[in-house]
Amino acid sequence: MTEARQVLVDTNILVDVTNDTGEWAAWSREMVADFQGGIFINPIIYSELCVPLESTEEAEALIATLGLGYLELPREALFLAAHAFRQYRRQGGNKTSPLPDFFIGAHALVLGIPILTRDVSRYRSYFPEVRLISP
Repeated sequence: MTEARQVLVDTNILVDVTNDTGEWAAWSREMVADFQGGIFINPIIYSELCVPLESTEEAEALIATLGLGYLELPREALFLAAHAFRQYRRQGGNKTSPLPDFFIGAHALVLGIPILTRDVSRYRSYFPEVRLISP
């Protein structure tokens, strides 16, 4: 069992688990099992997870099946996400609105919990204080 008791799970891990394909599917399933009861999503992750789904009922059933908890984004995390986006723009980023990873990284930072993800580059760049659990 991993030492952290709670984790914010990135959508890429949930896609691995639900599709059960790809080179990281087994690792992602193992990590989700290790954190069972302490895996959380937020509104951003919820939205990303819903892209291929047809209804909120389907989304809620998937969330229940995966045993995911749901946490709202506190204002402090929203503020930190805005500042990460400002840094991104100052460094030449061309997106015109904050990226999902900024909200997820800021949320994990405020909560003081790690992110379970396969996509570490943006988190490492903008939230180096956040512990990442990755392959």
